[in-house]
Amino acid sequence: MDIVIRGARVADGTGAPLVRTDVGIRDGRIAAIGGALTGTRVLDAGDLVLAPGFIDMHAHSDLQLLARPDHLAKLSQGVTTEVLGQDGLSYAPVDDTTLAAIREHIAGWNDDPDNFAWTWRSVGEYLDRLDEGIAVNAAYLVPQGTVRMLAVGSGDRPATESEVDRMCELVATGLREGAMGMSSGLTYTPGMYASTEELVALCEVVGSLGGYYSPHHRSYGKDALAAYTEMIDVCRRANCPLHLAHATMNFSVNKGKAPELLRLIDEALDDGADISLDTYPYLPGSTVLSALLPSWAADGGLAATLARLSDVDTRERIRADIEEIGSDGAHGVPIDWDSIEINGVRKAENVHLVGHSVAESARRAGIPAAQLYFDVLVSERLGTSCLMHVGHEDNVQTIMRHRTHTGGSDGLLVGDRPHPRAWGTFPRYLARYVRELGVLELAECIAHLTGRPARRLRLADRGLIKEGYAADLVLFDPDTVRDTATFDDPRQQAEGIPYVFVNGIAALDDGSPTGTLAGHSLRRRSA
Repeated sequence: MDIVIRGARVADGTGAPLVRTDVGIRDGRIAAIGGALTGTRVLDAGDLVLAPGFIDMHAHSDLQLLARPDHLAKLSQGVTTEVLGQDGLSYAPVDDTTLAAIREHIAGWNDDPDNFAWTWRSVGEYLDRLDEGIAVNAAYLVPQGTVRMLAVGSGDRPATESEVDRMCELVATGLREGAMGMSSGLTYTPGMYASTEELVALCEVVGSLGGYYSPHHRSYGKDALAAYTEMIDVCRRANCPLHLAHATMNFSVNKGKAPELLRLIDEALDDGADISLDTYPYLPGSTVLSALLPSWAADGGLAATLARLSDVDTRERIRADIEEIGSDGAHGVPIDWDSIEINGVRKAENVHLVGHSVAESARRAGIPAAQLYFDVLVSERLGTSCLMHVGHEDNVQTIMRHRTHTGGSDGLLVGDRPHPRAWGTFPRYLARYVRELGVLELAECIAHLTGRPARRLRLADRGLIKEGYAADLVLFDPDTVRDTATFDDPRQQAEGIPYVFVNGIAALDDGSPTGTLAGHSLRRRSA
């Protein structure tokens, strides 16, 4: 054996009780479990738990994984696989014009680094680029908003029949080149301009090719249950598996309503639907600050949006939509500026805003909150991120108990103070919700983070500790593991996770990153 992990308490990813045994690794695979194993290197596990590497079902590392491939944020949590291409917006498939627009559009999520080599245009070429060297494995979803931008443009209008055909072709090509499915961001432009019928057409393609649909649906606020219902209807009509992205019930209108969501899902599951979901174990959400704009104000792309934000009369119309009515971008709920905290800017003159709510900064400046909001968007060319303090603990705990629940960080890695979920999601599940609160049992929680997501991704050889499976593994101390990332200091390595193996190679060794880039793209299996 190359490596023997001796006497570990093995949680195999199925939810079965832990068993103390030896595990041997050879040539990147789990070669043996149990028996008198010998190896070139022997690790005495003591009371550490050995689990499959965690699978982040909702990651936003699409660009940073390439720009900074060491990827300590995820490795230090025990993550060995991420699912990219989320929320309908990413960097493939594109042409030159669309790539330029997308780079500006989601700079607040991923930055737009200078001198970066944009060597790909297709999904297959992007996956090939990942294979040149990354720290963790990565799967990809075809982003529906990017596809719509490529085939239709950034405008708010119905797609023509030929444009729908073109989008279906782009999605099919992306899946054939290795994407696991398709994502949407239905509160983000231009994906939000798609009709239900358009989504059904695209999901028919996804389902026929053995993929799944992962939507950020049209509302997490006032119309959340209706938005979930639409997604379930789309996938049932299209015969396409559904994975509900960051399945939360947020804002004051949804306090205590998680059981209603789960009842809706369970009724569909019991009637034969194929549905799963992911969540992050935090109350605040995070997105780009411009996401709060009404869709009409973002129609036409960056230049058109900035022009509207620079017009006094149009600003007033936008303000009324956001503050009095509740824009579609803000999930139909009138914005409380005290709940919106700026946590990432691109320009030095705006750094003083970071860590403060829009309302707080506006009071300091002696101007209305909406004015400060508009001024920042214009100054930053929309490249600003924020925290939205809109979650409810009872909803978080209720949803994470669900029979189809998996874990996803939804973590942004850039900005001055990114949401700590980018560094802390998986140890937080193990520390707060297993050890401290007992919401989940340890073996069950590990199944949520490993075996279940592997099944959704149709990974035939990952997500479990089983002979012949890829040696994506994490060793952690169940008594001390914890997230140390905070909202004030978010880029902090977790405690109690000394070893992480990616494809059989030690990526975290005695708590220190080794710098190895043993990850690669994981491509869809043929239907």
